[in-house]
Amino acid sequence: MAADKTPQLLDYTFTAPIEKDGAFATFLTVPGSAELLGTRRAVKVVGILDGEHPFEATLMPSGDGPHWLPLRVALCKAIGKSLAGEEVSVRLQQRLT
Repeated sequence: MAADKTPQLLDYTFTAPIEKDGAFATFLTVPGSAELLGTRRAVKVVGILDGEHPFEATLMPSGDGPHWLPLRVALCKAIGKSLAGEEVSVRLQQRLT
């Protein structure tokens, strides 16, 4: 990793419905992510789901739109949500890459 790739603090909060498709079993769309992060590439982040469940994940680029936040099965179990359309609040706290 390059020396200038130090973690950056973020304080970005949003609420999004769970989505499902073939690329990722369960994911959230991160609105405004390309502008927030300054890239359309994959970015590792840490944050909190629904105000109390910490996570670390890689935001995946959707092509020409915002990033997707994949939700692993363990995270879905922790927040008690996995159905398409269920709302999840997210606070991105730190960008790792």
